[in-house]
Amino acid sequence: MSSKHITAGDDIPVWLTEPLSHDVQTSLRRLSEADDVQRIAVMPDVHLAGDVCVGVVLATSRLLYPAAVGSDIGCGMAAIGFDANADVLGNETAAATLLADLYRYVPANRHHRETMPESLPDDLLARPLSCPRLEAEKQRDARVQFGSLGRGNHFLEFQADQSGRLWLMVHSGSRGIGQLVSSLHISKCDSQSNGLGFVDANSPAGTEYINDVEWASQYAELNRLAMLSAASDILYTRFGVEADPQTLIQSNHNHVRREQHGGQQFLVHRKGAQSAHDGKPGIIPGSMGTASFHVTGRGNAQSLCSSSHGAGRRFSRTDAKKSVTARSLHQQMRSVWFDHNIAAGLRDEAPSAYRDIHAVMRAQSELTRIERELRPVLSYKGSRR
Repeated sequence: MSSKHITAGDDIPVWLTEPLSHDVQTSLRRLSEADDVQRIAVMPDVHLAGDVCVGVVLATSRLLYPAAVGSDIGCGMAAIGFDANADVLGNETAAATLLADLYRYVPANRHHRETMPESLPDDLLARPLSCPRLEAEKQRDARVQFGSLGRGNHFLEFQADQSGRLWLMVHSGSRGIGQLVSSLHISKCDSQSNGLGFVDANSPAGTEYINDVEWASQYAELNRLAMLSAASDILYTRFGVEADPQTLIQSNHNHVRREQHGGQQFLVHRKGAQSAHDGKPGIIPGSMGTASFHVTGRGNAQSLCSSSHGAGRRFSRTDAKKSVTARSLHQQMRSVWFDHNIAAGLRDEAPSAYRDIHAVMRAQSELTRIERELRPVLSYKGSRR
C-alpha cells in the first residue's frame, strides 16, 4: 500500500512500499539540513548508498552536491521494440546463440581489439572535459568501454510485452569515466555542509562540474544507443528480426538539471530517480526475473516531477550473497534464459534481493501512468566474480 505524503521527520514527501529504516531516515534528515537544500522528495525504491540515498530527489537554488548525483553519472535506461514475437527466443539453441554473440559484441567490461570502436562519436570528441586527466581518460578507457555494459545491476534484457511482442531493454551508465568525473569533483569540493561537499553552481568549479556531468550523461546515452544497435544487428543477422526505431524510449536517473517548479528555478539533483514530468516517457525495471514497465510521467509537483528508477534493493549485495545460493537463483530464474555458468557471481542480483516491483508501481501510481508491462525472456549481465 502506498504511504503518501508521510514525513521522514522533516516534512519530506515520500512514496513508500514499507516504513523507512532508521538509517535511511537519519540520512534524509542530514541531507535536508544541509546548506541551500530547498526541497527533497523520496521515491519508493529508496535505500542506503554512500552519503546520499538512492531514490532521492534534491532541489537547491545555487549549490551543487555531487554526492546527490552519484558516481555513475548519466546512468539510465533505453528500450526498443522489434517486429517479431518473443517466441523467436523460445528455445535453448536460440538463447545460447544470442548470449554468445552478446558476450562478443556487447562486452560487460571493455571491447577486444577486433570489436573496439576506432574512436568515440564526434559529439563527444568535440566537447572538452575540465582537466587533462579526464581528457586522457576520454581517449583511453572511455573509447574501449564505449558500447560495453558494465557489471553490478547493469543489464541487457530481451522481454515480451503483454501482446507477446519482443522488446530489448538496456540499463547502463557512463562506465569508468563517469565515476572518475564524480570522484575528481567530490575531491575538489573545498566546502562542506553536514559532511557533504558542495560547490557554487556559478563558480568556475561549479561550471566545470556541470560541463563534465553533461558530457558523462551524453556518453552514457550514446553508449546505450550503441548497445541497442549492436544487439539489434545480432537479432537481424541471426533471426532476420528488425527493430522498429519509432518505439525507442530513453530515460536517465543520475543527473542534475536546472528546472522550474512552482514558479521557482532549482538545481534538481536526481540520484536513482528519473524525471516524470507530465507526458514524459520513462522506463522502470524490476529485476532479472520480474516485470518491467514503460511509463508516462504525471508531473506530480510534490515529487519534483520524479519517479523511482527501479524496484530498489531489499538486501545489500553482501547480505544477498549470504542468503542466495546458486541453486535458489536458478529456481527464481526458471522462466528466463541466462548464462548458468556465472550463476554464482549473480547471486547479489537475484530477484529476491529486490523489492516487489508491483508494490513499487502501486506506491507511485500518482507519479507515473503505466503504458506497458513486460516480462523478461533472456537476461544478459556481467558477473562480479
